[in-house]
Amino acid sequence: MTRATDRRLDLLVFGATSFVGQILCRYLVERHGTDGSLRWAIAGRNRTKLDSVAHDTGAEVERIVADASDGAALADMASSTKVVVSTVGPYALYGSELVAAVVEAGTDYCDLTGEPQWIRRMIDAHSVGAESSGSRVVNSCGFDSIPSDLGVWFTQQRSLETHGEYCDRISMRVKALRGGASGGTIASMVNLMAEASEDSALRELLADPFALVPDSIRRGVPQPQHKGPFNDSLSGQWAAPFVMEAINTRIVMRTNALLDKRWGSGFRYDEAMLMGSGPLGMAKATGVSAGLAGAMFATSIGPIRNVLSDRVLPKPGTGPSADAQQRGYFDLRFFGSAPSGDRIRTRVIGDRDPGYGSTARMLGEAAFALVEGVAPDSGGGFWTPAALFGDELVERLDTHAGVGFEVID
Repeated sequence: MTRATDRRLDLLVFGATSFVGQILCRYLVERHGTDGSLRWAIAGRNRTKLDSVAHDTGAEVERIVADASDGAALADMASSTKVVVSTVGPYALYGSELVAAVVEAGTDYCDLTGEPQWIRRMIDAHSVGAESSGSRVVNSCGFDSIPSDLGVWFTQQRSLETHGEYCDRISMRVKALRGGASGGTIASMVNLMAEASEDSALRELLADPFALVPDSIRRGVPQPQHKGPFNDSLSGQWAAPFVMEAINTRIVMRTNALLDKRWGSGFRYDEAMLMGSGPLGMAKATGVSAGLAGAMFATSIGPIRNVLSDRVLPKPGTGPSADAQQRGYFDLRFFGSAPSGDRIRTRVIGDRDPGYGSTARMLGEAAFALVEGVAPDSGGGFWTPAALFGDELVERLDTHAGVGFEVID
């Protein structure tokens, strides 16, 4: 089916009252205004809160009331716009009806989910429908997983230009990162642990680096995985596991599959956090690893999880202050090696809090790329940021979103 181009709206922000939704609204006002060529609207389940967000962010645009569980309202909403961008999480709890609606309506869609189990469910349930309707569904368009996914894409493109071949292994290392965690993000992680604690099949899926690869080719070479501190030969520093590796690596592997395994059937990718060298680096890596393991264990135990959610962890709708977002940043390093032995190093940097200031900008640029009809010959289906947008989004992020890509050597 031909993708819809005659909708009343170009873009609709669903979940505009969420923490990231409000930041996204401010960014859209900054980038596109409210009475320019972009016809956009905001949506959520509470009219009063929508009015408040419109006033606070300057997003004085049409307001649409729709609950995440109201299939009829979501269907009407999806059929009114070319693109829906959703910030409503945890997506496993509040996102499924919307995906069904956009797929049915042939509407393009993007979100910022970091929930691999939910993405897999949506792929299995709706990929055929999306291919038929022309709906392009692009998950993980925030800090998870655009810097990783496009960082690998950028590294591979530069490797091909410089060495005449793609890398068969790339490792991402978090060199520096400053940012806070919102209640919504923590709620998504807690929900994931709750699901996994009760479902052994889900635990197996979450452990599978190819969990998001199309079913017909859902396999590949063993992937490096980091469960504890280690001395990293690539950087010369001690390193610890990176909590977002569980979603980022799955998105990168799906990208390679969607590109017909352009980077090879034996392509390997891993992520970790750099902690420094010497005894102090080892101590930091050990402490971070232990803390991460402890948090995963605590949230896997029902009673402990409930106490943490009720009394300790921040609630959805909360997050770092505007000042903290401005002071945030990230610096990710990519170490690539080609079959010939040639090597390349690149980096992806951001000038805002990674999970909020930068995430909203990345999400906004992905949504606007869909509005403008990027990759017009691409079919409907479940895409990744790199597989659908490629260099187009790299350039948009560099120009507008404060996210830079560069070759180090």
